[in-house]
Amino acid sequence: MTRDTASGAFAVGRPPRIHGAARRAVAIQLAVEHDGVVHRRTLAQHGIDRDGIRNEVVAGRWFKAGLHTLVIGSPELSAVAQRWRALWESGSGARLDGATALLAHGMTGFTPAAIDITLPGSSRHHAVDGARLHRHRRPAPTVGADVATIHAAQWAVSDRQAALLVCLPMQQRLTSAARLALAWRAVTRSPRRNFLDAVIADVTDGAHSLGELDFARLARGVGLPAPTRQSVRRGPRGRVYLDVSWGEVGLVVEIDGGHHALALNPIDDALRQNDRLVAGEQVLRMPVLGLRLMPSEFLLQVRRMYDSLR
Repeated sequence: MTRDTASGAFAVGRPPRIHGAARRAVAIQLAVEHDGVVHRRTLAQHGIDRDGIRNEVVAGRWFKAGLHTLVIGSPELSAVAQRWRALWESGSGARLDGATALLAHGMTGFTPAAIDITLPGSSRHHAVDGARLHRHRRPAPTVGADVATIHAAQWAVSDRQAALLVCLPMQQRLTSAARLALAWRAVTRSPRRNFLDAVIADVTDGAHSLGELDFARLARGVGLPAPTRQSVRRGPRGRVYLDVSWGEVGLVVEIDGGHHALALNPIDDALRQNDRLVAGEQVLRMPVLGLRLMPSEFLLQVRRMYDSLR
């Protein structure tokens, strides 16, 4: 803002140019917010014009990382800096999406092969190394963790990866069962419709999804007799409901939905399992997603245990 000497009023104008050490100090402060990179427009807003940028690049203190992105200091880009570069270079209205957005929300335990970017369908775009662009008619100003989870699962390279990308945000409390289910209901078409219907039910409501698995059918597939569902036992802490059991051989199978890993549920699960072992029964545990992805492997374990107890 500068003063108009004729009228004494203030008018908006270009900020004063800064040079030398002052210019470099300002650039470092601006780049900290984005892990070492800064947009040309931001530099201009703080008095660093094209000439100043060119001088620093020629001197080897700053580095170009695209049309809009400058790297301040080391030319090596961190994962966070690469996300900002992909956003700035992809086009107007670009948003982080999918697994990349989940990482920005704080998800850990997954390294994506590409940076997922969503762009408005009408905007111009530019290919960016390491970025995967997706078009959307009306992308939201920001992509919340619930929507990002749904997109990540749909864009996954395999069903196994899709299941992982549904589980991690739930386990790490980035979204809730209600928000995830609501986001999924808003999806009208999906190449993984049936699979994600099942996985999202497993993660958000394991008890109800167990019936959909038709465990008895899976058991028959490996030569097991039909098990008893939801049988009742009495233990030191009162009545206990078992997911699946074969009372004639003393075998119990507990099927863990996504909620079993939350809060204090692992403690309750351990106590219930220990009670059955003390009472002389054998207990096998399996995650419900394991039955989605590797049913034969888990059921063959049950068959081997059943045969050993006969």
